[in-house]
Amino acid sequence: MNFLSYLITSYFIGNILTAHLLIKLLRKENIINQGSGNPGARNIGRLYGKKAFIITFLGDALKGCLVVLIGRYFLFSEFEILACLTVAVIGHIKPIFYRLKGGKGISTFIGGIITFEPLLALVIIIGFLLFYSLSKSFTISGLAAFCFIPFAVSYLYHSTELLWVLVVLIVILIFAHSDNLLKKINHT
Repeated sequence: MNFLSYLITSYFIGNILTAHLLIKLLRKENIINQGSGNPGARNIGRLYGKKAFIITFLGDALKGCLVVLIGRYFLFSEFEILACLTVAVIGHIKPIFYRLKGGKGISTFIGGIITFEPLLALVIIIGFLLFYSLSKSFTISGLAAFCFIPFAVSYLYHSTELLWVLVVLIVILIFAHSDNLLKKINHT
């Protein structure tokens, strides 16, 4: 497999929306027309409960995990793997199969980044707990915790190019949540 085919494969792996498949399979409905309209774990959890949340979270996290494992199997560099994880997250946020209306990319990112470096689970947990005590918001706490990841990876791998690809990835995630963040800032 060459890098271009890995990149394209990663995007299409990102296009597989677990929430959409789950609701189509169980209810013959479209998740886009329900709740917040977001085909992600939080929306499906609000609508159908904890089991649906867990299945959706794990299914979407598996996509990120799969992209990293493919990269490792074919011996791509860490930079190429993180670039393809970024493309998979973009594929989840803007899936061509669903008219560019996807989820927010969090589960796919978490699955991929923890597969890439399991120690980052601690960075996410500690960062989340620290910021949640201040903000009382899952969205703000999670995104703030993710901001530590580029620096942790840069420290662990001694690589500025990994830092920059992760900065781009985190900015994409923050941008995907911009509507939610503006509502929280404006208290609406």
